[in-house]
Amino acid sequence: MIEAQALTKRYGSKTAVDGASFLVRPGLVTGLLGPNGAGKSTTMRMIVGLDRPTSGAVTVNGRPYAEHRAPLHEVGALLEAKAVHTGRSAYNHLLALAATHSIGAARVREVIRVTGLDSVAQKRVKGFSLGMGQRLGIAAALLGDPQTLILDEPVNGLDPEGVLWVRTLVRHLAAEGRTVLLSSHLMSEMALTADHIIVFGRGRVIADAPVSEFIGQGKAATVRVTSPRVDELARLLESPDVTVTRIDEVTIDVVGVTAEAIGELAASAGIALHGINTVTGSLEDAYLKLTAGEVEYRSDASGQPATNNQQEVSR
Repeated sequence: MIEAQALTKRYGSKTAVDGASFLVRPGLVTGLLGPNGAGKSTTMRMIVGLDRPTSGAVTVNGRPYAEHRAPLHEVGALLEAKAVHTGRSAYNHLLALAATHSIGAARVREVIRVTGLDSVAQKRVKGFSLGMGQRLGIAAALLGDPQTLILDEPVNGLDPEGVLWVRTLVRHLAAEGRTVLLSSHLMSEMALTADHIIVFGRGRVIADAPVSEFIGQGKAATVRVTSPRVDELARLLESPDVTVTRIDEVTIDVVGVTAEAIGELAASAGIALHGINTVTGSLEDAYLKLTAGEVEYRSDASGQPATNNQQEVSR
């Protein structure tokens, strides 16, 4: 379990994380989202003791990270895949990490197998692709068989098979009762992977909810109806509480009434329906709506980068 209480980090006049409080529970994959500069990476660094909070506190499994006698057995983290001695082989890199916690070579070989690094285990890391570097970083995070896993953009550079592998891995670990905190900018992948979402905006927690609840916030259900008599059906649906939007000659979107009620109304009027379904929102839609006013770095209409002249300190 990860617990943050009023966690704050300032770099001079820049506030990277501003009074963030949240709980990452075991048994769930928790997604950490937010625009660039929102404070996600700084928060992850504070969790594992790489940055010291200006104020507030964060604990992992009941203690600050630095107070764990064998931290690799408590927390596995992938924050920067390139933080590796490039002259070492993948095997020797993991073996060196293992030696700090008296972890045997058998466990090193096991995480190499799990992460699909067998064919390159004896090769120097400097020749690794981005995707293979990510796999090595995940292997290092798994090395101590930790109860808590923190992964920052773990699917960056992976091919579709690798993305599926990461998704399956983290969901399996969560199902075992472990705590998994995962950041990504890939909304479609996060929607498939995460059970719970924490969203940062300008250093603050602006959402903390189950994925299904987050997607449904502030969005009325839309029912899409297809019928050869769609105009007649639209007239029957007219009401101050109902909004009907024409999509094409035979299709309308209806907000304010359920699919069941529309079906019953059409049946009573003898109107044939060729299709009716409730259109659900997406994680991306909900995220973009929530963070529309929290984006610190954006492009103008011409595609040229534009900022608010603030220096980026963290993501």
